[in-house]
Amino acid sequence: ASFPKQLWSLVSERSMLQETVLRGQAAGVAPPVIVCNEEHRFLIAEQLREVLVEDASIMLEPVGRNSAPAITAAALLVTQTHPDAVLWMMAADADIKKSEALTQAMTKAVQAAEAGRVVTFGMAPTRAETGYGYIDKGAPLPGVDGIFAIKSFREKPAQAVAEEFLKDGNYFWNSGMFVFRADVLLDVMRRYAPQVVESVTAAFERRKTDLDFIRLDKAAFAQAPDISIDYAI
Repeated sequence: ASFPKQLWSLVSERSMLQETVLRGQAAGVAPPVIVCNEEHRFLIAEQLREVLVEDASIMLEPVGRNSAPAITAAALLVTQTHPDAVLWMMAADADIKKSEALTQAMTKAVQAAEAGRVVTFGMAPTRAETGYGYIDKGAPLPGVDGIFAIKSFREKPAQAVAEEFLKDGNYFWNSGMFVFRADVLLDVMRRYAPQVVESVTAAFERRKTDLDFIRLDKAAFAQAPDISIDYAI
């Protein structure tokens, strides 16, 4: 709890957080917004300095409420200056080795996001894995080649179900990575998870700046449902 995996050097000489931030820089994105636990703020700030990332926005969650409130808070921050900015939401514990393939996928994702879609990434399964969630791929969407609707998200399956998913060929591992316009994300959240937006907006409006950190209001943020973005929208 005091030193989570994102802060360890597990897949390279850099920490997983550092790899994530540098992955964004390599893709030419704007300075990152990092939403993290209050306890880890100085560790994270120091790791960013080590890789010469000095213009990040570090937003502190007073209590953990899963990904939907955290992403909503980041979107609210970005809409202050760039409401139609495209955000690339990455958890800081991914190991991505094929950077060229990622760039190609991101190009398509950004095009779809600019057109108003909330985009996620499916990974072709290599085994009947029961430890991952799955995406059931739907029909192709017009406008961008290689972009599809999502029929459903499927939770971590039993072994027999995972084997059926693998045979089917239409199921993909859920990467948990998303691309969307900030304003679109907030509109969708207002439609499907209004209590999340209400609580997080109140926490954001009562925020305080402490050194280089943005502190969300604890009482308001604690009222947000504990829910992932997958379930929320």
